[in-house]
Amino acid sequence: MSGFFGVVSERPCISDLFYGTDYHSHLGTKRAGMATFDNGQAHQNIHNIQNSHFRPKFAKDLAEMTGNVGIGVISDTEAQPVVVNSHLGRFAIATVSKINNIDVLEQYCLDQHQQFTDLSIGRTNPTELVALLISQGADFVEGIKNVFSRISGSCSMLILTPTGIIAARDRYGRTPIVVGRRGKDYAVASESHSYVNLGYETHYFVGPGEVVNISVDGGVQVLKPAEKRLQICSFLWIYYGYPCTEYEGINTEEVRYNLGRIMGQRDTVDADFVSPIPDSGIGMALGYSNGRQIPYKRGILKYTPTWSRSFMPVNQSDRALVAKMKLIPSRAVLEGKEVVFCDDSIVRGTQLRDNVKMLYDYGAKRVHVRISCPPLVHGCSFLNFSESKTDRELITRRVIEELEGLPAASLPPEKLAAYQNADSQEYARMVEVLRKHVGVDTLMFNTIDDVAAAIGLDRDRLCLHCFDASSQDTLA
Repeated sequence: MSGFFGVVSERPCISDLFYGTDYHSHLGTKRAGMATFDNGQAHQNIHNIQNSHFRPKFAKDLAEMTGNVGIGVISDTEAQPVVVNSHLGRFAIATVSKINNIDVLEQYCLDQHQQFTDLSIGRTNPTELVALLISQGADFVEGIKNVFSRISGSCSMLILTPTGIIAARDRYGRTPIVVGRRGKDYAVASESHSYVNLGYETHYFVGPGEVVNISVDGGVQVLKPAEKRLQICSFLWIYYGYPCTEYEGINTEEVRYNLGRIMGQRDTVDADFVSPIPDSGIGMALGYSNGRQIPYKRGILKYTPTWSRSFMPVNQSDRALVAKMKLIPSRAVLEGKEVVFCDDSIVRGTQLRDNVKMLYDYGAKRVHVRISCPPLVHGCSFLNFSESKTDRELITRRVIEELEGLPAASLPPEKLAAYQNADSQEYARMVEVLRKHVGVDTLMFNTIDDVAAAIGLDRDRLCLHCFDASSQDTLA
């Protein structure tokens, strides 16, 4: 995943840009960058933020980053923003994207006698590729349409020009863009909470496939109207989004609360209290407490002073250790108790299994796990949420293969669909095997309909691909 932030201001923008970009740190752990324009001169800085924080990495760069317009980005993938000089003029670009056909598009650009200069991640930089595709257009709008028509996957972008920012949201709106306003100043961001403490108020939600130009003099001008079809990622509300951020005007914490309330109202298990697995389980646990009418207590505490998300080793075994080190159980709260624990999802299953063992070791009598989303059956094709996780790495997928005795990819569509139907026998068998793998007394998931109801959008306006592969990537 990645998150970006931009500022268009009547005065020097670097302070707002610095702090607004930093507020996206929960969306990326590898690379970050900022770019500004001052009298047509671009200033750019990019740093590796693995095992570090954004702010100390960039604090020394602030004095040189002059100008009233700028963009920043925190990414789990490539180095960006990329600065380009083309027939469209000089511009900088930051993207939130996943491009599945990057090899095909790389060859296409080479055939057009274009060249790539950044191979710092060992392959073509996706943001540089998007910049080259834009440069093939007669103007920025035609170039952006060229991107949307050629990529398989998703792509939202901020394009910094000497006079403002062009914001273009993914054609199906899978990733969000929101604009904040403070007088004649504007902030444009992936996350709406990022500009609140800077004095901006939400002004405009960019629609799917919409392109807008943002400037001090012109405000927000629509260059390309929004498309009717919306397929925004449901996992933004379930896990990725900061609790007080809003997508499509819908608050993330409210959705998590609703997911817990819905679960609590239909659950029948008896327990002494409900506890979150922090942090993304907190909102759900509060909702569950209300829906089930049992107390909310914190059986596990998260230690954040030195174990922030920014410190995340590349090695998977070390990542698992760090994930464990962040969570500290409270024996006095757990001992002899029957507890419901709320979490956002089960991906590989190893981390939850380790957490559950820790709960029993610290005296919990019975442990019931409640998951806010449906079982993950498919790897993400549209965001970098599961970039390092193939379908085969998902524990749900492995359980299906265990039950069927053959690769899930070889199953007839109707058989795989049965495991995605919460009312089927196949689904019940799958959840029971998952329960044994995780090592809990009971296990329950919310359904796709629960997710849609909690968010307040129709199913066909949500990307639910990781649950049922219903969202297709059809090139225009």
